[in-house]
Amino acid sequence: QVQLVESGGGLVQAGGSLRLSCKASGIIGSINVMAWYRQAPGKQRELVATITSGGSTNYADPVKGRFTISRDNDKNTVNLQMTSMKPEDTAVYYCNADVIRIGAFRSNNYWGQGTQVTVSS
Repeated sequence: QVQLVESGGGLVQAGGSLRLSCKASGIIGSINVMAWYRQAPGKQRELVATITSGGSTNYADPVKGRFTISRDNDKNTVNLQMTSMKPEDTAVYYCNADVIRIGAFRSNNYWGQGTQVTVSS
């Protein structure tokens, strides 16, 4: 089995910064794409940023230039550095990973439990 555990959420004032981390553990052979999603109250879950195993990144328009996604392939971790935060960034942030378990021939998709981020105005 594979588990994703997020950390780093909390309360921050508008204009401030916060760093989220997510560690994957379990019987992991390799991890393809890792990503962060978020879900605000009453809204659908949306993609925030993705990063491939080779380090290629992609960002949703609302966070471009403010958020930075990074990963450490040796440690099976992915981070999200959030700066110039806005009240509309308030949401539960979820880690997501496309994992190939040891001995498996295809990947499976996994989610973390989510971490709350609140930005006060």
